[in-house]
Amino acid sequence: MNNVHPLCDPNRLAAVDSYECLDTPPAFEYDALTEIAAEICGFPLAFISLIKERRQWFKSNYGAPEITEIPTEVSVCSTTICANEILYVPDLTEDERFKDYPGVTGEPYIRAYCGMPLINPEGYALGTLCIMDFEPHALTPAQRETVRRLSSQAMSLLELRRQLISRDEMLKKVNVARNEAEVAQARSEEILTSVFPPEIATELKNEGRVEPKYYELTTVMFADFKDSTLLTEGMEPARLIEHLNENFAIIDEVGQANRVTTLRTVGDGCLCVAGLPEPNRTHPLNMCLMALQLQQNIAEKNRQREKFRLNPWQLRIGINTGSLVAGVVGTTRYTYDVWGSAVNAAARLEQACEPGRINISPSTLHYVQDFFETEPRGNISVKNMGKIDMHFLNRIKPEYSLDEQGFAPNQDLLKKAGLETNGKRFV
Repeated sequence: MNNVHPLCDPNRLAAVDSYECLDTPPAFEYDALTEIAAEICGFPLAFISLIKERRQWFKSNYGAPEITEIPTEVSVCSTTICANEILYVPDLTEDERFKDYPGVTGEPYIRAYCGMPLINPEGYALGTLCIMDFEPHALTPAQRETVRRLSSQAMSLLELRRQLISRDEMLKKVNVARNEAEVAQARSEEILTSVFPPEIATELKNEGRVEPKYYELTTVMFADFKDSTLLTEGMEPARLIEHLNENFAIIDEVGQANRVTTLRTVGDGCLCVAGLPEPNRTHPLNMCLMALQLQQNIAEKNRQREKFRLNPWQLRIGINTGSLVAGVVGTTRYTYDVWGSAVNAAARLEQACEPGRINISPSTLHYVQDFFETEPRGNISVKNMGKIDMHFLNRIKPEYSLDEQGFAPNQDLLKKAGLETNGKRFV
């Protein structure tokens, strides 16, 4: 059995709070209702109030503007909201419930009262609209009905306020959701452009698919670390991933600096392509510069590893120039990939390469031989492709090199070859 007094009912109190009206400034629409009530009924005082456990706060006050609230224990309205019906007392001094109230026996000597609860759609009495007089005062049935109707109008104003508050909260949630969606979309686009070349990411985003495309001439590179399993054997998984991530981060950086796209990594190896998706004529040079700078970076890492008596990373690189087909495969997990004999040949060149060296095909040599020092290896048999003429790429020729080791191109090479890079030097 619930013995909670209606005045202290937590559900009623929560309902009062939901309107967020307590201690707000006066408002014309509420004041108009109390003025109408007072004038129609001929009462000098009229109020619209909200009632909490211990305070009756006046949202509108007609006739006694200096009063903003009173304690509930001396309030006649505390009885009104418990009754949930209009309360009419023409003479409080003759009513056993109120004749001893301080406001009746003392100042301001209230004598007549009529009040109607403000009952919200959920059935909770939030407060009252009431009128008072300093003299006994009888009301006609029509006047009492006016009090009832004006109370209903006051409740409608409060309900409109709550709906506006609810709308504002909803708009805030919508704005938060919209902002979160925009952040998520920006993040997904960022991920998309980090996984795919910008042109491919844009086509995939706009069209939902990427048309396969034939490229007459590109340069393909396969690179992998020899015996990486032995280097990482017994290593904690997190440390293993950290090492591989460091190495592949170098490949990505050097590739971006030389306009080369890293397509995918498989285990300890990776596939890179130059000359797509936007064709250019300097892709063999870009790829050879990348390969030299990669070996230089790995050599620098190995000098640090040597100080700690760690085995060196040994990178093998195979490069081939030729035609291929590029496109996106997959329906839920997309992959941008390349196919063709030029790709297969680059893979075989990498497999036939010595650790720490760069192995290039005759087709690549044709485009770069004026600017690089190479070393012929002769025809070497490879799986499923017979014999391939191979050459080691050693360095940039001294007259075209910015450094003594032959890793960075000077302005003469850039100008003569019409070579474009993304500006970063790895020397």
